[in-house]
Amino acid sequence: MTTLLISLAVLVGGYALYGFLVERVFGIDASRLMPAQTRADGVDFVEMPTWRVFLVQFLNIAGLGPIFGAIMGVMFGPAAFIWIVAGTIFGGAVHDFISAMMSVRSGGDSLPELVGRELGPVIKQVLRVVSTVLLILVGAVFIRTPAGLLAGMTPGWADVTFWITVIFLYYICATLLPIDKLIGRFYPVFGFALLFMAGGLLYVLLFGGLEIPDGMAFGLESRHASPDTHPLFPMMFVSIACGAISGFHATQSPMMARCLKNERLARPVFYGAMVAEGIVALIWAAAAITFTGGYEGLQEYMSAHDAGDLVHDISVSWLGAFGGILALLGVVAAPITTGDTALRSARLIVADFLHVGQDKLMKRILV
Repeated sequence: MTTLLISLAVLVGGYALYGFLVERVFGIDASRLMPAQTRADGVDFVEMPTWRVFLVQFLNIAGLGPIFGAIMGVMFGPAAFIWIVAGTIFGGAVHDFISAMMSVRSGGDSLPELVGRELGPVIKQVLRVVSTVLLILVGAVFIRTPAGLLAGMTPGWADVTFWITVIFLYYICATLLPIDKLIGRFYPVFGFALLFMAGGLLYVLLFGGLEIPDGMAFGLESRHASPDTHPLFPMMFVSIACGAISGFHATQSPMMARCLKNERLARPVFYGAMVAEGIVALIWAAAAITFTGGYEGLQEYMSAHDAGDLVHDISVSWLGAFGGILALLGVVAAPITTGDTALRSARLIVADFLHVGQDKLMKRILV
């Protein structure tokens, strides 16, 4: 428990201290007009309440990362707690804040335009292609995965093909509609639910009379069942990648930078959302080893089940029937809300590349 409490305290302290330093180095100007004000189009450049922008940003970057990634990463041992904390403070949060602020200062430009401005037209063209293809692949993965899960929970007529069709049609709507009409209204609900679930698990961990077997006293060596084929470096760092080394975040931050009201809100929204993801990851890492009785127990469980089963079992056992609903949200809604914003980001990148305004629906459909 000590390791968990120290990790949580350091994360919060990192936001207050290092986040403040990063903000000072960048040079926040609260008097500067924002893209949502200078390029308002009612579709992508839309001022939204800060709490909504925060929750949408959190859900955009989180998805299944702080849940599944933390579970798979903690299989390598207590070093996972250090990596989640350090990677979040010095890597992921800085990355998300800087990519958002670069977009703000460039009028809301997407990632390839920002990179091309610094590294030249050749790199810009390469990144335009790579980013668009990878975002479409992300969308494809997060259609197929939740569709399979939903097919297993519904009657036989609602098979995988049915759910793929439903999810894809939803993606089209989320990609084309103004950001405040669908994403801005429903994402905050899902984001709050994921945070609420993490808060409930933290309460059980701290006050449920449980022992958290973090194993820090026995060193930081890998606890993986196959350390020869799964060495601590780089496997653990890749398993817990979403917070510290995920370039996907750089495609999401500019999207929400177009909805921010003031530069002084950038640290709470972008640095803060990444710290929130780190907190959720710490809680799930601790929950995984506590529920299964330690690293060996976790290895045995994962040899017979997948991470989705563990999420369901922990949620239902510790939070009851309501926990089961939250678990369903975690393994189904979270990937869906990542997939649709991936496709929306792809639309924005292509629109920037082709210099096609997105204020008209037909232009968005054509892109």
